[in-house]
Amino acid sequence: MPLPGRGDTAGRWRALAAWGRTDLVLARLAEGHTDALAILAEAGCAPVPGALYGVWAARSGGTGAELHDGAVHGTVRFCSGAHLLDRALVVAAGEGAGDRIVDVDLRDPRVRPVEGTWNPAGMAASDSVDVEFAGVPAEVPVGPPGFYTGRPGFWWGGGGVAAVWLGGAAGVVDDVRGAAGTDPHRLAHLGALHTALAATDALLARTAQAIDADPAADHTTAVWTARAAAEQLCRTVGDRAPRLAGATVLSRHDRLGARLADLGVYVRQHHAERDLAALGARVAATDTAATDTVSEEAR
Repeated sequence: MPLPGRGDTAGRWRALAAWGRTDLVLARLAEGHTDALAILAEAGCAPVPGALYGVWAARSGGTGAELHDGAVHGTVRFCSGAHLLDRALVVAAGEGAGDRIVDVDLRDPRVRPVEGTWNPAGMAASDSVDVEFAGVPAEVPVGPPGFYTGRPGFWWGGGGVAAVWLGGAAGVVDDVRGAAGTDPHRLAHLGALHTALAATDALLARTAQAIDADPAADHTTAVWTARAAAEQLCRTVGDRAPRLAGATVLSRHDRLGARLADLGVYVRQHHAERDLAALGARVAATDTAATDTVSEEAR
C-alpha cells in the first residue's frame, strides 16, 4: 500500500476505493489500519509486526480519551473493530501540551468495549462500539504533542476516507446499472450517477497529484472540497439509485439495501452543513475565487 504524499497517493486512494466498492465494512477497517500505518511512518515509528491497527480519535458528545499521569482514561466513541483489532492509535487530550497519540495494546484488560453502543441500520459489522480506557499506561507515544492534527498527513488521511465513500457509491451503482434497460427515465438516472462518480473520481485524482507534487503545501481546502464532492455523490446515489432500481430490484437484490444503508451511515463522517460552512469560510477568506483557481490550474 503506497504511503500518502510519497509519489503514489492516487494509487493509494484507488486501492481504498476498490475496497469500498467491494464491501464498505471491509473498507472501513482497512482504511483505519492503513491510516494507522501511515501515521506511524510519518512519526518515524514502526508498527508492531503482524498487528491489525485502527485509529480511534473521536471526541463526540463530551466523550474522548484523556491523558493523566502517564495513562489513558475516558470513553471514545466509534471505535471501529473494537473486538477485532490488535492495537489502536488512540488520540488523547494531553496535559497542557496538545493532544497525544498513544499506540495501545487492545488486549490490555483496562481497554473495555461497551456492549450495546453500536446498533445502526448500516455498518453494523464494523463493530464501532464505545470503548472505555481505565488507566491504560501510555507506554508507546507516537510523535510530539499536537502531532495528530498538526502533521501534513492529517488531511491526506481525510482524502483516503473520501476515496472509500467514492468506492461505496460505485458499488451501489454496480448493483443497479442492470435495471436501467431501455427506459429513458432510468437511463437518465444512470447517466447522472455516472457523471457524479466520474467527477468525484477526477477531483480526488487531481487532489492526490497535487499532494504528491508538493507534500509540504497546505492542501486542506483541496481535500475538504474533495470530501464535500464525495459526500454529495453519496447523497445523489442514495436518492437516484433506488429510483433507478425500482421496487422489484430493491426487494429482491441480496445486498443492495444493505449497501445503501452502509453508505448512508459511513458517509456521515462528513459533518454535512458544518463541514460545508468550514469550507465556505476558507474559500471566502482567500483572494481568489474557486473558479479562478480551477482555471489557473488548467492553464
